[in-house]
Amino acid sequence: MRNLFKECGYSQFDIEDKVMSCWNTIFDQRSAHRLYFETTDSMGYVEDTGNDDARTEGMSYGMMMAVEMNRKDVFDRIWKWAKTYMYLESGANAGFFCWSNQLDGTKNSEGPAPDGEEYFAAALFLAATKWGDGEGIFNYSEQARSILRVALHGEQKMWFDNHHVRFIPNCPFTDPSYHLPHFYELFAHCADEADREFWAECAKESRRYLVKACHEKTGLAAEYATDDGEPLPVDKHGTFFSDSYRVAANIGLDASWCDFTPELSKIAANIIKFFDGKKAEDLHNYLVDGTPRKKLSRHPIGLIATVAQAALAIPETADEEVKQAAKRAVERLWNTPMRVGRRRYYDNCLYFFAILALSGKYEKAGF
Repeated sequence: MRNLFKECGYSQFDIEDKVMSCWNTIFDQRSAHRLYFETTDSMGYVEDTGNDDARTEGMSYGMMMAVEMNRKDVFDRIWKWAKTYMYLESGANAGFFCWSNQLDGTKNSEGPAPDGEEYFAAALFLAATKWGDGEGIFNYSEQARSILRVALHGEQKMWFDNHHVRFIPNCPFTDPSYHLPHFYELFAHCADEADREFWAECAKESRRYLVKACHEKTGLAAEYATDDGEPLPVDKHGTFFSDSYRVAANIGLDASWCDFTPELSKIAANIIKFFDGKKAEDLHNYLVDGTPRKKLSRHPIGLIATVAQAALAIPETADEEVKQAAKRAVERLWNTPMRVGRRRYYDNCLYFFAILALSGKYEKAGF
């Protein structure tokens, strides 16, 4: 895995210190800014501190962070909490996970959010490779296969025949940041054998889709978009805002795990150039053509992090101007502290993922 921090001249000692500092900020029970909270019965949850709940997004993020940091204890605690309180055992969405729970475990919904299922499955497959399968809910690979089986073949489908993930099951539109071709490559190796060809096609189609969904000049994608890549109306999340930030990070990780895709490298370059030189306090909600709107970014630290992670998609053969802009994006992240306060959850999750990826520690574990 590339270590872009080292390529930028930072010492390995300082890089390791940065990684551990991020981990401790989020997971250490003594940290005033933690997101992870341990409970009784060997469980723990990741809190969305801006909304005072636990979401499959954050829970699955926490599991991915734990497996990459080789912390089986934390991984198992989060997974046990998710299976105990979030798993939907009956109804149309049986087999999925409630997307939002109160911190005492009470469900806020009877429906899922597909990005949670994607991250749960990927993290579980990586855990099976790193630690081996256990018993019951800790038979990681079977748990992951079960999630994907329901997603494709259940009553409420998360993927249609066009291989595009939905925003919610059976929904007519999609969320570009849910398109994770690097995870689908993993699923094509590890899911039920009968579905592996489908997942391989998902990887190809999602890369094609991202090219359509990202603006040809700015590289920006909307939060929600049609299957043709067109943004939904502005008042229906059709702008570049919080969800959208993850597209840049996903393109970077796809290049890291699966090699460069020239069209996606161009998008990454456009995103990096668009934000080059912009200060955190000046970041806005944007139309995908780059027109700033009155609303400021709700998660500027997360945006800085994902733009930096996009640098992984910039090959050595890129123009010097692009490479220097990518280097500045990485250096800006390095010099930007993690967020504190109520809204820290989303920013610091994206921040830590970027730190892992840019230090070469966001690994696909044997695949």
